[in-house]
Amino acid sequence: MTDDALGSTPLVDEAMKKAAVAWVSVSGGPALALWCAPLEGALLVVTGPGEQAAPGLADATEAQVTLRGDHGGRIVTWPARVSRVQPGTEAWDTTAPLVAAKRLNASGPTADLVARWAADGCAVNRLTPAGTPLAGADLSADAQAEPPRATPAVRATRKPFRLHRVRRR
Repeated sequence: MTDDALGSTPLVDEAMKKAAVAWVSVSGGPALALWCAPLEGALLVVTGPGEQAAPGLADATEAQVTLRGDHGGRIVTWPARVSRVQPGTEAWDTTAPLVAAKRLNASGPTADLVARWAADGCAVNRLTPAGTPLAGADLSADAQAEPPRATPAVRATRKPFRLHRVRRR
């Protein structure tokens, strides 16, 4: 049964509770794998300097979110309403520390991380379900694999190192 006020379903709610990574697409762009934290019927994603890059998400009003199931495959894709939690607000004071506490590999205490997010202009984005999700047979059957994007982080392939000379007979 769908809750029309939230645009959520039990499948979306359950998938969000278990989500650690969400594939988020903004304005029809490529879906990016982003670390997320579920909180109060929404996914929270932190982007910005020193955090994950998600071009356009901080300024977007809507996005597409895809979540995977326990088997590792895609189980649901849903439209999301994107809102930004602003530093200095009551929402920031309650939300940012909870998200920071779930941030793996963060250096320093949670309070320092929250202060850095505010000082560096990082965005804490709230992704709230806002429409009819696609699940099961409604999902496309293709793998949605894309060729690797161009990157400056490439290495030249070198010949294997040998300790001795190989003689031919």
